[in-house]
Amino acid sequence: MDKGKEKNVMVCVTQQKTCERLIMSGYTKKGKDGQLHVINVVNENQNFLDKVDEADALEYLFQVSKRAGADLMVIRAEDVIKAMADFAKDEKVTHIVLGASPQSGDEDTHPIAKKLKKYLKDVEYIIV
Repeated sequence: MDKGKEKNVMVCVTQQKTCERLIMSGYTKKGKDGQLHVINVVNENQNFLDKVDEADALEYLFQVSKRAGADLMVIRAEDVIKAMADFAKDEKVTHIVLGASPQSGDEDTHPIAKKLKKYLKDVEYIIV
């Protein structure tokens, strides 16, 4: 990755307030002149915001995103990984921030990063 290149960061969040740390990590990574995109992609067959705490968390993350200079984009798709990859390609994303999962420590073991790499080979993955 060219270090002089402007950073265009995509942060992938779920409907949890703890995702604020991901947004702030993306904000730091983008630097002064980069762009920040915060997305939440859900399967179109999944019940969405059927719990009050999920709706509250998404509203909270929307506010955090605004403070970080980003919009929070909610996308419903049949293929969640492809939708994430398509968004990243359309927005020319250079870095993707993902939350760590119990079975992952880095981009080579993170289940979503492994799937995204099939579509996005030249992107830097940041696992927080």
